Amino acid sequence: MDLDLRKLRYFVAVAEQRNFGRAAEVLHIAQPVLSRQIRALEAELKVRLFDRSSKGTELTPAGAALLADARPLLAQASALLRRVGAADKFTVGFMPGLIVTPALRALSARHPGLRVDVVRTTWDDQVEVIHDGRVDVGYVRLPVPLEGLRCVPLFSEPRVAVLPVTHRLAGKESVREADLSGERRVHHADPPGLRSVEEKLEHVAMHGGVAILPLSTAVFYSREDLVHVPIEDIAPNEVALAWAAHRRTPLIAEFTEIARRA
Repeated sequence: MDLDLRKLRYFVAVAEQRNFGRAAEVLHIAQPVLSRQIRALEAELKVRLFDRSSKGTELTPAGAALLADARPLLAQASALLRRVGAADKFTVGFMPGLIVTPALRALSARHPGLRVDVVRTTWDDQVEVIHDGRVDVGYVRLPVPLEGLRCVPLFSEPRVAVLPVTHRLAGKESVREADLSGERRVHHADPPGLRSVEEKLEHVAMHGGVAILPLSTAVFYSREDLVHVPIEDIAPNEVALAWAAHRRTPLIAEFTEIARRA
């Protein structure tokens, strides 16, 4: 039996919305069309996917099992289409502060006809861009969810406390975690809405507190109103190269060796 990806997308929309009407709006199709497609999918699979009642639409056990597999399957299909449309292109993701130019130049020199591109990532999407095919490989800062990935360690670097120049610890050669006790820490999503490194640093400069960053990131984004101080007793940040586990292409293997040497 061939699985119709369009029906599978319709199924995921209903599963996420828990409502046929809302799912039809999201999909921009008529609700009767959506209902027919779901019934056709249930007939093909010979299972009931949803329990429909006056209280709403809920997944059956079979539906829950299908949803768990449907999302990664659709993501892989979408990634495949992206890669086919960019067969002469190799795209590398990288986190803020990481310099990947030497490895990219080495790859370009070996393959003059290959278009080599980069995508800047964040803590929120550094793995997502690998799974959905936006990048072929990504320089990631660990830890990340490793399910569905292959990962090669590259290097580690110390982490530092980024502080306003007027902070009591700004003149220290180094600090320990105990020295930061009681300090408000600015994380990538705390306060809510702070996503980029630039936003975090603006928040620290304006409102105080401390942001803990890998050394290379702090150096890359250095500014006159902030200083960074090494933290003696905190684990270093580990940087690795990651790619989708199902992809085993010579170009990825070649770039992995280049990255490890670089």
